[in-house]
Amino acid sequence: MANVEGRYCIDVYEASLVEELPNGQERSWPYYEVVPRDAAVRAVSLPAVYPQGYISGVAARQACERSGKRLCKPDEWRNACMGPRATVFPYGNDRQVGRCNDNGRSGMRFFNPQLDGKEEHRWMWGHAGNMEDPRLNQLEGTLTRTGERAGCTNEYGIFDMVGNLHEWVDDPQGTFQGGYYLDTHLNGDGCNYRTTAHPVSHLDYSTGFRCCADAAR
Repeated sequence: MANVEGRYCIDVYEASLVEELPNGQERSWPYYEVVPRDAAVRAVSLPAVYPQGYISGVAARQACERSGKRLCKPDEWRNACMGPRATVFPYGNDRQVGRCNDNGRSGMRFFNPQLDGKEEHRWMWGHAGNMEDPRLNQLEGTLTRTGERAGCTNEYGIFDMVGNLHEWVDDPQGTFQGGYYLDTHLNGDGCNYRTTAHPVSHLDYSTGFRCCADAAR
């Protein structure tokens, strides 16, 4: 974890999951699969792996707690993203397309060619579990491995806080921040990106997380 000014710690990488088995062993959880309610999974922060999407804010909180951590508070997340220079993007105030994973392709459109932007078809985006399709984040040009965009960082040494996956924060009403590989702008630019339109129980291919912890005293 990275220490933010001695106030709290935050995972360097977006979270992936390991499943705790009855025999005490652990195995990696597939990053493209929804987590069932009865699965005992905990959060880990590792380089060069695909982070976990398809996760609700409820499951993200539980996964952090199983690792002795917690979800980040909204301000903690934003301050860690902006870095000590308090810039809009981790690396500066002006967006550099592709420095973070902010220019991916749409798996939804690739796998569902009948979808379009017409208002009368908006309901189709979530129809029949389309946004939980495990193929979406496995399509080339969508999700990237943690730390793969080496320039998407700041002086704290934290990676991928803008783009790649939305990241749940500690809000019982439901908030995720930072944008994902198709959008880091519509709900605020870069580190200011904040979505509050979904309940904490929501999940889809774009929702991920990382954990925080109190700094040792």
